[in-house]
Amino acid sequence: MKTLEQVVPYVDRETLIDFTRTLIQIKSVYNPEIPGANEEKVALYVAETLRKMGLKVYVEEVAPGRPNVIAILEGEGPGKTLLMEGHTDVVTAGDPDEWTMDPFGAEVKDGRIYGRGACDTKGNLAAAVMAVKAIQDAGITFMGRIMLCIPVDEEGLMLGIKSFINRGWADNVDAAIICEPEENHLCIAQKGALRIALRVLGKMAHGAMPLAGINPNWGMAAVIMELEKLQQAEVDRLGKSQFLGYPSITPTILRAPRKGEAQINVIPKECYATLDIRTIPGQEHRVLIRQIQEILNRVAAERPDFKAEMEVLEERPWTHTNQEEPIVTAMAKAYRVITGKEPTYNGVPGATDGTFLHEWKNIPIVTTGAGDRLIPHQADEYVDIDQLLEASRLFALTALYYLNE
Repeated sequence: MKTLEQVVPYVDRETLIDFTRTLIQIKSVYNPEIPGANEEKVALYVAETLRKMGLKVYVEEVAPGRPNVIAILEGEGPGKTLLMEGHTDVVTAGDPDEWTMDPFGAEVKDGRIYGRGACDTKGNLAAAVMAVKAIQDAGITFMGRIMLCIPVDEEGLMLGIKSFINRGWADNVDAAIICEPEENHLCIAQKGALRIALRVLGKMAHGAMPLAGINPNWGMAAVIMELEKLQQAEVDRLGKSQFLGYPSITPTILRAPRKGEAQINVIPKECYATLDIRTIPGQEHRVLIRQIQEILNRVAAERPDFKAEMEVLEERPWTHTNQEEPIVTAMAKAYRVITGKEPTYNGVPGATDGTFLHEWKNIPIVTTGAGDRLIPHQADEYVDIDQLLEASRLFALTALYYLNE
């Protein structure tokens, strides 16, 4: 009888490299203005690969040309369900002149695979698929089932994982591995994200005659200064989270006028700003929203001409998984066996699809995978092949430990 640890050598290095390269070469940058610029081709390729492996495969369209792929490998009998999740979309390559190689060429050089999505997260998607293949090839029995969720739109509004949950796929999931570039650290916490749009309304006028109008920029400046004070108050109150660092309130887009061309001698009608707020345990989004509204109210009381509107664009709460959860202990055990070292526990600086699995369905999640966390979305994105192989083996052995314990 084979031991669970015998699955490790069945993750084949060359097969993993080839599959990763193929995924990178299939462009899956979503752009609603370009026909066919979506995740469909890569999703259907993955679905066909999984069918050939003998898994039950389901393809569900979330939006036109944007299908989720769900695949299931059944065990020998009833038991828990472990989910492995990795998205198909990637961000734009940006300016190709900033790259030293083809962003979608998937070139292999000096032990790395280069290309958009190599790190975030097609390499880790490939690692999850190859982990399941290794379990099959090794012929090691397990109870329960392994489910692969391969959604669209993680880089956007996370429509794919929301559809997956809303259609009932997550109802019986007991734990999930979120396959993202985290240097194979065991990330048991994630920052929350709160995105807010602010509009300060004014009245257009000639820049030489400012009293004839209402300049919204003064009001927005006052609001931003108050937001900086709120950020510092939250840092003072909460300190530094062990895994997530400090909370932050970051003004990102600042535009006046909101629409049309700006001109140096024209007071704009409106000033528009967006806030990217990242939260840690101890913060409540509803409280922060109320505090920002109170800032608007205070500025309005000080400035008779001040009028402002606030809109919550997106809300993704922070998550935390207890270190004693079975999925965490199973992965820690697997990491020790594969590497001979103690695992590093960490947190994710941003939200992932796991945010909604945890928040909406209370599913314990661990986020991990190959890739330097600072590399995603940059030119010359890459993933280290040795680390990718380690990640795939970690996924496979974790699954067997978790389902057979």
